[in-house]
Amino acid sequence: MRFIHMADIHLDTPFSVLALKGNLSDIRRLEQREAFKKAIEYISKENIPFLFISGDLYEQEYIRESTIEYINNLFKEIPKTKIFISPGNHDPFLNNSFYNKFNWNNNVKIFNSEIEKIELEEVDIYGYGFSDFYCTDFKIEELKIKNKNKINILIIHGSLDASKTLDMQYNPINSVKLKQIGFDYVALGHIHKTNYNNNKNNFIYPGSLISFGFDELGEHGILDVEINKNKLINEKIKSEKINFIKLDNKIFEEKNIDISLINSEEELIEKINKTKLESNKFYKIILEGTKNIEINIPKLCKLTTSENILKLKDKTEEKYDIESLANQKNLKGIFVKKMLQRLKDNSEEKDEIKKAMEIGLKLFD
Repeated sequence: MRFIHMADIHLDTPFSVLALKGNLSDIRRLEQREAFKKAIEYISKENIPFLFISGDLYEQEYIRESTIEYINNLFKEIPKTKIFISPGNHDPFLNNSFYNKFNWNNNVKIFNSEIEKIELEEVDIYGYGFSDFYCTDFKIEELKIKNKNKINILIIHGSLDASKTLDMQYNPINSVKLKQIGFDYVALGHIHKTNYNNNKNNFIYPGSLISFGFDELGEHGILDVEINKNKLINEKIKSEKINFIKLDNKIFEEKNIDISLINSEEELIEKINKTKLESNKFYKIILEGTKNIEINIPKLCKLTTSENILKLKDKTEEKYDIESLANQKNLKGIFVKKMLQRLKDNSEEKDEIKKAMEIGLKLFD
């Protein structure tokens, strides 16, 4: 069987970061709609029989009925494609949601918070959706596969092997328990980065349809998946083919600029403005190296001329001989030793600790 797997479209999201740069948020929403339209056109052209949307199709807080009509009209353009949607934490199946009150096209199936199985000729499709903005009570142990000779697929939105307290609020799913159940493919949503290249269990995140920021670098789109499963000499023979289809025309990218040889604010501004940038990319400029001048990020942001530069980050360091300072037999030396130990013990907070050390050393001067 062949299907398209997508998730985390977030239609009608406000793009608040881009809103600070003129009309970029409006442009990005148009690009978002265009990417979704391209996905539907690809399905139509390829005659793909199934579309799985694993949550966060739209933003419940901001969604307009006109956007729902836009979505549904596109679904009408692929009448032979069976569409399955598992609502997520941004588009839960609420009593007043469009999932519940809108008259969707007859090729659309929307799951809710009751685990449901749809039996088709070659495949059994299981689905589960959020009924609120948080979900902590999904009972994975209640999932049972009825016919393991068929292809079995689960469509669900959630945090696979959640480790942080925040992630535990968004349907935490244990991969060991999930593997024991034996699905041939788990169509996941919620994480905006795809994992199809390095996943051995077929628990797949397609990533978001488009990128929403600098924590989602790289290309974004949908997955075109083909699964075949046959019975031969009493053994299950299964094969999968997963192709990534790029649909986002814009890429978020980080670019580093070393300012170690720069001696004035004007020179720094000129260097940023002369940096070669590609028109189809949004940039975070990271200033690095040792600094000879004070860095005023808000001022620099106002004086950068490229609309494609969305963010500036200061990762420069003061010109201190840290080893010599740590060996001093005074309060400054004790401070540096303690901060170096914190750096050793807390590598994840490296930038914050270095900044704190810099501020502390200035107080000693």
